[in-house]
Amino acid sequence: MTISIKARLFAVMLAAPVVIAIPACTDLDEVPVSSITPENFFRNEGEVLSALAGVYAQLRPTLWSYYNLSQVSSDENIVPTRGQDWYDNGVWLELDKHEWTPNSPSGRDNINGGWIDIFTGVVRANALLENMAGVTIANQAAVEAEIRTLRAFYYFQLMDLFGGVPLVTDTELKTRPRNTRTEIFNFIESELKAARADLPLASDRGDSEYGRITRGAADAILASLYLNAAVFSKETGVSATAYNSCATVQIGGVSACQLAITHADNILNSGEYSLPSNWRSNFTADNSASPENIFVVNLLNVPGLGTNFLYRALHYNQLSPTPWNGFATIAEVYNAFDADDDRRDVFLVGQQINFDTGQPVTDRAGNPLVFTVSIGNERAAGEHEGARIAKWPSDPSHVNEEHGNDFAYFRLAEIYLIKAEALLESGDAEGARLLLNTLRARVFEPDEPLAAGTVTRDVILRERLFELAGEAKRRQDLIRHGKFTAAWSFKPASPAHKILMPIPQNQIDANPQLTQNPGY
Repeated sequence: MTISIKARLFAVMLAAPVVIAIPACTDLDEVPVSSITPENFFRNEGEVLSALAGVYAQLRPTLWSYYNLSQVSSDENIVPTRGQDWYDNGVWLELDKHEWTPNSPSGRDNINGGWIDIFTGVVRANALLENMAGVTIANQAAVEAEIRTLRAFYYFQLMDLFGGVPLVTDTELKTRPRNTRTEIFNFIESELKAARADLPLASDRGDSEYGRITRGAADAILASLYLNAAVFSKETGVSATAYNSCATVQIGGVSACQLAITHADNILNSGEYSLPSNWRSNFTADNSASPENIFVVNLLNVPGLGTNFLYRALHYNQLSPTPWNGFATIAEVYNAFDADDDRRDVFLVGQQINFDTGQPVTDRAGNPLVFTVSIGNERAAGEHEGARIAKWPSDPSHVNEEHGNDFAYFRLAEIYLIKAEALLESGDAEGARLLLNTLRARVFEPDEPLAAGTVTRDVILRERLFELAGEAKRRQDLIRHGKFTAAWSFKPASPAHKILMPIPQNQIDANPQLTQNPGY
């Protein structure tokens, strides 16, 4: 990654997050030498930032838990069983087919893991905020705003997956009941609005602060929050089969669509971000330089600090060490892309190469490795079946499976898409079309703009697929558009309650105050 040594050092700190003491029920007279407390640690800005690195560090596990739940439960990814590979007690087929339960293999594995990974980020943020009450640093308000924004984002993910969850803002160790989804929505909104004014602009961050939260990140989360308000802010009345429009929700007397537009415009009019002409530059190993980045997970080609998206998808013979040959894409998704859309090139089909050498490769039987678009049987797939998403190309300096391509939870193109959808729902289809065509102009040669009068909700959903495939947005989009429970390849129509994940049985067993989501 082309970032400074200082920026790399900040990322490396994420590998060993500081453990902040949380009060327990036992009073120990002797303080162990490894104990970190406000009295012996929080003395200056550097020590506070070391603890802050631990809050950021928890973003990396979400690229397994939250990411996989978002992708594999949607039509963008399928993880077929290939011989003895990827059955994993049925966890992936359960996610593909929406067959999960609170205590099924995926309920105990991916879903419980998502709960733990994301709540760990909340706990770390709470501990740091509580301990900062006893210290003073020069930019305290900005750092506290940064932590509150991170905590709000972790709650954004929890609300997206589970609906209402316990709202915890302190470090007291006790079981707690669930708050409603509406209460979580209101908390996220109020935290982001309160933190926003104290956050720096992207241009105020130096190289040593690359990847840290900015005002644009708060605006991006808010814009997405409001676009999804008809899902996220409701306890009842969310439709599993019809579009859930932000135009149906009023917040403080203002349409949620207008609020989404306002926060999108904060970003679009800020002069802080721009669309690079080369769309693929958003995903390469040096994508830290992309002017489109708004909220990224800072990753490095260092053990424990990289991403392994390619390893989940590529065949065993396509990289060294051996990839895992798992994640694929169903034919309907691949075929939805226009043949001359540059964005279709993120899918691998046809004769395959080794990403380290560039040479053609064979399958394990010695035949040319040719990825097919279709998958014959998701329970007995061949090692060559299914197109693969390779949106983040191989890092030439990757270390084992660790690649340094950063992952953007929010980038500028999505802000265009959010505003376009909110405009359409507000009655401005032409304004939506112009925004969509701005994105299309950089991926078609010659340009293929959408014609006047053609922009519909389905067009918006397709354009989001084309632009954001593989970026952990599809489950959320399908739910908002009332299509998540529909049938697609290998998946029958699923019950309406599947638009929420179940509260994992492990968590209910540990906390009897938790109640299960309806339908489970």
